[in-house]
Amino acid sequence: MVRVNYGTMKGHAHRYQCRGDDEGVGAGVCIGIGGVRVDRAVALACLDAVSDRAVEAAILAADQIEKSNEDVIAAVERNLEAAHYEASLAARRHEMVDPAKRHVARELETRWNSALQHVAELEVRIEELRLAAAARPKIDRDALLRLSQDLPAVWNAPSTDTRTKQRLIHVLIKEIIFDLDETTNEVVLLVHWNGGRHTEIRVARVKTGGYPEDLAPTAVEALRKLAGYWPDKELAVSLNRMRCKTGDDKSWTTVRVREMRERLGLPEYDPEKPDGKMISLGKAAQQLGICIGSAKTLALKGVLPAIQHMPGAQWLVPVESLTSEPVRIGVQKIIDRRPQHYEGYQYDKVIRLPGI
Repeated sequence: MVRVNYGTMKGHAHRYQCRGDDEGVGAGVCIGIGGVRVDRAVALACLDAVSDRAVEAAILAADQIEKSNEDVIAAVERNLEAAHYEASLAARRHEMVDPAKRHVARELETRWNSALQHVAELEVRIEELRLAAAARPKIDRDALLRLSQDLPAVWNAPSTDTRTKQRLIHVLIKEIIFDLDETTNEVVLLVHWNGGRHTEIRVARVKTGGYPEDLAPTAVEALRKLAGYWPDKELAVSLNRMRCKTGDDKSWTTVRVREMRERLGLPEYDPEKPDGKMISLGKAAQQLGICIGSAKTLALKGVLPAIQHMPGAQWLVPVESLTSEPVRIGVQKIIDRRPQHYEGYQYDKVIRLPGI
């Protein structure tokens, strides 16, 4: 479970890792979610929170609270009236007592003072309740109903910057707690709204990247195919992704990969060897100025030459292919599809409330 201040999140994939010292590299990812779906779900929840029916319900609740406060003041005023009567009765009893009876007179005077003190306490209580009622903001029904219609337009306006959007979110949401439901493959969001209300939102996760258990290779088979192409740390990531386990059913670490590779007599990765002019798909995407998803799309289409020695392993890209004409054209097409003011859009994509 992860507690997140949602106003600081970006609209892209979010991953949270929880690994112990004995867990393998790239293993133990407890939260892995796509931010776009989560953003959309939270945006719809925000819209619903300020919708016409929600505003009307809030106004009704506020009216009920105001009526309840008025009932409390009325009850205290009735108590004050009774206290005034008790105080006047105590005063008359004190005046009628024989002064010679000092003990009786002292007792009646004490009761009179107690009654007067009770009157003063009730008067202070009534004044506090009236001041608290006066300090509450007046509810403008028309303005709130207009807000339910204007918020999406204001949110999606080009002139609305990220800071303004975050402030709007913080007005509504205190925090969001993330959890995963493995049985339904859903992200469970517990939204804590300002004001104390809580909402559970379930977002379906995209079920991709899972390596079928019946097709998972043995660690020895995978190492024989991948050793020499990647450092031991990257090999550990690939083995864990392919659900390979050690002999004692543990995840792979850099040390365990190195020990197994040396026992099998497999070569160590050498970046200076002649065929070392290969880089990872992530580094290739960085050099091309595109995201790794776009680079993988180009590789799957055959535009970007890339090698994957086995399913689940990382991709290798020849360095010289990055400057080829097909790759240059493919990258340019991706760039041309980007929105205008791309850099600002990337930063601004915290949450996009859908329009009316």
